[in-house]
Amino acid sequence: MSISLVLGQLRVQEVRHDGLVAYTILYPDGTLHALADAYLRTLTPGTGRTYAYLLVDHLRWLECEVLTPEMVTFEQVERYMGAVGAEVRGPLGQPWRQGKRPYEQSSLLTAAACLKGFYMFQARQGANKQLAEVLDQTRLPTTADRRRSFLGHTLRELPANPLTPTKTVRRRHPKMLPDQARPRLVEDLPSARDRMTVTWLSDGGFRIGEFCSLHLVDLHLREHAPCGDCVSPHVHICHRERNPNRARVKVKDPWKVEGGVIRGGEVRRVSPAMIHTYFEYITTEYPRSARHGMLVVQLHGLRKGEPWATAGARGMLRRAGIRVELGKILPKEFRHTFTDAVLDASGGKSMVAKKAGGWKSAAMVDQVYGHPDVHDEVFGAALERTWGER
Repeated sequence: MSISLVLGQLRVQEVRHDGLVAYTILYPDGTLHALADAYLRTLTPGTGRTYAYLLVDHLRWLECEVLTPEMVTFEQVERYMGAVGAEVRGPLGQPWRQGKRPYEQSSLLTAAACLKGFYMFQARQGANKQLAEVLDQTRLPTTADRRRSFLGHTLRELPANPLTPTKTVRRRHPKMLPDQARPRLVEDLPSARDRMTVTWLSDGGFRIGEFCSLHLVDLHLREHAPCGDCVSPHVHICHRERNPNRARVKVKDPWKVEGGVIRGGEVRRVSPAMIHTYFEYITTEYPRSARHGMLVVQLHGLRKGEPWATAGARGMLRRAGIRVELGKILPKEFRHTFTDAVLDASGGKSMVAKKAGGWKSAAMVDQVYGHPDVHDEVFGAALERTWGER
């Protein structure tokens, strides 16, 4: 089964087979873009989707510039990276992008990795080796690289990408939930599933993909669970590619099932309120006929009883926020508010927030949330003494 997602002249084609989803690129007449298809086949499904949409944008640009992957030069690819990241449109505009916003820095970093991989793959097929030689660069390892790597002291060089833009360190201000959002949402929502969603996102700091990916076997909601991974009640967040609702976990920690018990994955502790709302939902609304084993399900419509997709959860939160006059509520706002609250409670210890919310690194928590004027009591006390308030 396949679904065509038309984006312009060239288009991304989604292909489903045996529970997995892959992505390729087609010409307007349905002909396969052979080089792009061969490259995307080398990627995992999650990466393949992101790279397919970035690559189709670049291929459209090549057509607009009357170029082909076999003849494009490094200077031209570098010009493309500047065009998609430019905040001011040039004199000729961006006709191949249909008025879309410029890429932000994270998207530019991903696009740079995508294009380098694409052109290095092309060179291995015997075409445009000159461009690949320019892209195939190395750099000296940093202290952080050595710390992250096993036997890091033996590192001599690491691959580098000349297309990668210069990193600019910006103070990020993540959007938090409005005041009293949780109690007002819980009071408004009539469904036990929806109340559980608000509670689990608030107390667990889940990404919406993590929450919608949970299976019943992932839940160890009693102390001293047989997995032995955590004494307290907890859940195991496990990456699965064949979830019927296509929800995916971002972090791919290894996991396994032994004797019917889940072990590994990312272990996240749960609160008493989370356990309470789970039992309310499972005893009043969860369908007995469900055989897919996933936690959250559709409650109405033609797909009643099937796994609940992330789009359904986002829509529920958005509508509920508008009803209680809080505006559109996004799932990530729960995660931001949770991380901020953990930092406050721990005195600004980013390692605690990293573990509680499953962040990639404590450095990321520091960059986004750990600002001294927000969480550091010493910093605040020093200013108050300076202002004469103490």
